[in-house]
Amino acid sequence: MENQRLLLFAALMFVVFLLWQNWLEFQAIKHPPPVPPPVATAPTGPTSPAPPATVSGQDVPTVALAANAAPGAQALGGGQRVRVVTDLFEAEIDTVGGDLRRVGLRTYPESVEHPDQPFQLLKDSGADLFIAQSGLVALNNGPAPNHYATFVPERTEYRLADGQDTLEVRLNWSDPSGVKVSKTYTFRRGSFLVELNQRVENGGASDWQGGQYRQFQRVPPKVVNSFFGSGVITYTGAVISTPEQRYEKISFDDIAKQELNQTVKDGWVAMIQHYFLGAWVPNPGETEDFYTKKTESANRYIVGMRGAVQTVPAGATGDFHTRLYVGPKLPDVLEQVAPNLQLTVDYGVLTIIAEPLFWLLKWIHAIVGNWGWAIIFLTILIKLAFYKLSETSYRSMANMRRLAPELTRLKELYGDDKQKMNEAMMGLYKKEKVNPLGGCLPILVQIPVFIALYWVLVESVQLRQAPFMLWIKDMAIPDPYYVLPLIMGVTMFVQQKLSPAPPDPVQAKVMMALPIVFTFMFLWFPAGLVLYWVVNNILSIAQQWVITKRVESGADAAALKAKEGSGLGLGEQAKKLLTLAKRALPDQKNLGKRKK
Repeated sequence: MENQRLLLFAALMFVVFLLWQNWLEFQAIKHPPPVPPPVATAPTGPTSPAPPATVSGQDVPTVALAANAAPGAQALGGGQRVRVVTDLFEAEIDTVGGDLRRVGLRTYPESVEHPDQPFQLLKDSGADLFIAQSGLVALNNGPAPNHYATFVPERTEYRLADGQDTLEVRLNWSDPSGVKVSKTYTFRRGSFLVELNQRVENGGASDWQGGQYRQFQRVPPKVVNSFFGSGVITYTGAVISTPEQRYEKISFDDIAKQELNQTVKDGWVAMIQHYFLGAWVPNPGETEDFYTKKTESANRYIVGMRGAVQTVPAGATGDFHTRLYVGPKLPDVLEQVAPNLQLTVDYGVLTIIAEPLFWLLKWIHAIVGNWGWAIIFLTILIKLAFYKLSETSYRSMANMRRLAPELTRLKELYGDDKQKMNEAMMGLYKKEKVNPLGGCLPILVQIPVFIALYWVLVESVQLRQAPFMLWIKDMAIPDPYYVLPLIMGVTMFVQQKLSPAPPDPVQAKVMMALPIVFTFMFLWFPAGLVLYWVVNNILSIAQQWVITKRVESGADAAALKAKEGSGLGLGEQAKKLLTLAKRALPDQKNLGKRKK
């Protein structure tokens, strides 16, 4: 009994830890650090070509694989902005470097209250700076525009018109030596995948040799420190994929400790966060050098890739093509973009369980059309799958509850003599044919499934701003009126009443306090997860109540039968004694006659 409660208590404390972490995360989301105003942009108008880009900052990779970048990182500069509006994006490209500085996702608003305000995934200001950069570097300090060079846009605003499927945004750069470079972003309707092509036109007298690089720069998000550690439960940072290791996280601390320099064929690099990511994806079959770096003059971290050197003869042109994904973590979409990119939907070590659960959740949603009802029906299916295990557990609990008065009597009888107390308890369990650990294993088996479903609901961007019914407009944020957490607390209290009370008063108080602790934690828990827990608790209460009644009714019937059986035996004995007495009576009469 003590071991069972110890294991269950440890499992519950682990869940409490998860809840506490999630509460801290939502506190950080609700109270973000102040965001400075955006950097002012230069007025719209024509600009003159920049001089040759000879600056090589700390955040500019070199062509040579083993070489280190030159020292002297520069501040993030800004120039004229080119505004791009498509069906999915509201983006800004800076003429300095041709960087993608701001990207708002139009189909993913900042909040339900502001549906017309796109979520800003990329931004070049504030505490969570996150930008996508690209450029060229040439051998022998040849002319090439890196992300410090100034480009000249052909237009300052682009908009995807009705009936138009493709939008090309072109910026130009030129050098007095005759080398010209055009950087072209191609946006497509209905796609979060942006194509980038850097074309070199060599108008000089000698061959041009160089390569392209692509990288992300990011400032680490603010972390809420607590007794348990980080308040951010979902991973934010760099990720790379290689044929040898399909999904590898490289945290900001790892980047600061040691720079990465790895040659990879058919891989990708990304910066990910909760629900969204940015990923540079090269063409299939290309070999890239992956690198990471931390700038010294600013708290910015870099993950990127540089391609092989190409030669562009005099009078010829050469193209450097790549792809950039900027958008939500949609597994089906990411799987089509690049192998293993869907792993950025990070379910952790229980991915093998979480992926089928998500597939089932999505299949149910396709039928019912509501993520809240999909969670309810998925919970019912999971409950049915574990019905027999739960039945074993609840039957064991019911038996323990039936024996609770006798266990209390034994504790009072033996007092502090634990050895005799345990011997008496084991004797009672053996006599009543009750396994005190019978309810423990079935619960422990279900814990991995619960944790996997927990991560499915936390990581699924589909639940972000998905309404359920009535007052719940967003399944990914806490219940605004705390109705679901309070219902959850009541269901936990009912479950405590149906379960056997611990003989130890201290344990009893701890167990009775758990519904209050969980209710407090669930106040800041996403509504989708609270809904799952409420439905699961209600189903568990129904099953536990039925099984408890069956066990108690069975025990009462057995006791009554034993009692009746004992009474019948006494009756038969009485009848035998009466018969013997009657047989003996004539003998007594004869004995009297003989005496006369």
